[in-house]
Amino acid sequence: MNRFEGKVVVVTGAGSGIGAATAQRFAREGANVVLAGRTESKLRQAAQGLDGGRVLIHTADVSRLDEVEALVQAAVQRFGRLDVMVNNAGTAVEGTVTEASPNDWRTVIATDLDGVFHGCRAAMPELIKTRGCIVNVSSVSGLGGDWRMSFYNAAKGAVTNFTRALAMDHGRDGVRVNAVCPSLTRTEMTKDMYADKALMDKFAERIPLGRGAEPEEIAAVIAFLASDDAVFVTGVNLPVDGGLSASNGQPPQA
Repeated sequence: MNRFEGKVVVVTGAGSGIGAATAQRFAREGANVVLAGRTESKLRQAAQGLDGGRVLIHTADVSRLDEVEALVQAAVQRFGRLDVMVNNAGTAVEGTVTEASPNDWRTVIATDLDGVFHGCRAAMPELIKTRGCIVNVSSVSGLGGDWRMSFYNAAKGAVTNFTRALAMDHGRDGVRVNAVCPSLTRTEMTKDMYADKALMDKFAERIPLGRGAEPEEIAAVIAFLASDDAVFVTGVNLPVDGGLSASNGQPPQA
């Protein structure tokens, strides 16, 4: 498929996990792709094997509006336009509200929420020109609660509702705004969890499909939401969770 031939896509947090898989998916479907993240070496590794003429590596910290604005400007300067903004960069801190620190709170909010705001704000004028779209990466944790993840839940819950509001504000501009809400996915952020077999067995019991997701499976849904196949879809926070939200997280009956 070449659904994105001639289109320009920016992916934040593209150095690994869902971001890297998403950048690679768009590139395979013909897009010019800007891989953004804080670590150049990771971005270059994620871009290996892609057509160098259709790829731009750009280091940026999404918690800084000026750096995200520079990212969007670099994309337009290199490729002449912007069609899709994927706000994927994220982080998480475990602990209760009294165990995790105020600095932890600021770190999570700055990356997971401010980073999405910065990406949407910087990209919107260019997306209005092209009648493009935004895909935010929220989480099933933004649709409900988790134990010991309240900071992450707060940030992702805000992303979920921010997505709905942006879709309402900018639909008449021709800009669609949607989000994917993954559950447990195999990434750098979850590698310790995947190494704990007992914990993974517990997760598998709660997920109707019986396993966590692979990054490429989330990337496929992001690409769908950004494509003309979803031309009449906006304001949606789409769970990509193996049925977890449908089951309310309950394990199967004995």
